[in-house]
Amino acid sequence: MSTPASKQPSPQLFFQTINAHQQTEALKAAIELEIFTAIGEGNTSPAAIAQRCGASERGTRILCDFLTIMGMLTKENNAYGLTLDSSVFLDKRSPAYLGGATEFLCDPNLTAGSKDIAGAVRTGGTTLQNDGTIAPDNDIWVNFARAMAPMMAMPAQLMANLVDPAADRPLKILDIAAGHGLYGLAFATKNAQAEITALDWAAVVEVAKENAAKAGVADRYKTIPGSAFDVDFGTGYDLVLITNFLHHFDPPTNEILLRKVHASLADGGRAVTLEFVPNDDRVTPPEAATFSMMMLTSTPSGDAYTFAELEKMAANAGFSKSTVHPLPPSIQTVVISEK
Repeated sequence: MSTPASKQPSPQLFFQTINAHQQTEALKAAIELEIFTAIGEGNTSPAAIAQRCGASERGTRILCDFLTIMGMLTKENNAYGLTLDSSVFLDKRSPAYLGGATEFLCDPNLTAGSKDIAGAVRTGGTTLQNDGTIAPDNDIWVNFARAMAPMMAMPAQLMANLVDPAADRPLKILDIAAGHGLYGLAFATKNAQAEITALDWAAVVEVAKENAAKAGVADRYKTIPGSAFDVDFGTGYDLVLITNFLHHFDPPTNEILLRKVHASLADGGRAVTLEFVPNDDRVTPPEAATFSMMMLTSTPSGDAYTFAELEKMAANAGFSKSTVHPLPPSIQTVVISEK
């Protein structure tokens, strides 16, 4: 009995996946050569793009064809064009340009753990030395703060609009693992009565202070250098922002932090957590669910947590109620926990 044609086995997915590293390197090359910017400027033929980018015509044609196959360029009558995504995120003239994010996302200190996924699976955590990315004062977070800020601008604004829609009352806000500071700054620029305290490693909060000065809110921006698990938060906060931080640790460790957060809040205060939150099946949506793999390879015990798991951590830390709020078009989710 023959197998229907639609059910025939195919090695296509195997070859696409085993060669996927070429897609990463091709995108990095295109960003380095400014291929997307060149096309956005009106250079559409291989010769014109090559001249603009200082590259060979043959190499440019092959790279642009490969990017077209990847879905990052269009091609018609031997002329290349930008897709909507490429024009918004990869043309350096766009205010939403994300090309600089490769400085962090492709940092060897971050990607090295993925070289030994089998080892991470065997041990249940990263094979990197010194606890991987959560090592104290890890330089990678300065790189993160500088490289990832453009990517975080949109979700930061969306979160501020969700949590403080009227922006008409004083707010005392603690921004934990502030990094670039954009999440706290989104509240400060929207609400002239918001005062921000940013907490992160000493070298990292210097980046946040630079961004606060650029935003014109330095007079309402304080910093606490050090580990969120060790420093004194102070008290009386209306909001504590915990953005892209809990995924680095296991639930018991997160509950230690959340108890500190709970104690630092004023009556009626709220913890605002931003995370990659998969559904209970842990395989959808793929953008959030696959984040677990990054945590497996770069941290000793981090994970992408479901809302049920985050809700349980918050409840164990003393919070009375948690609600979940998707943040489209970003791929992240906000969880608001009430004291």
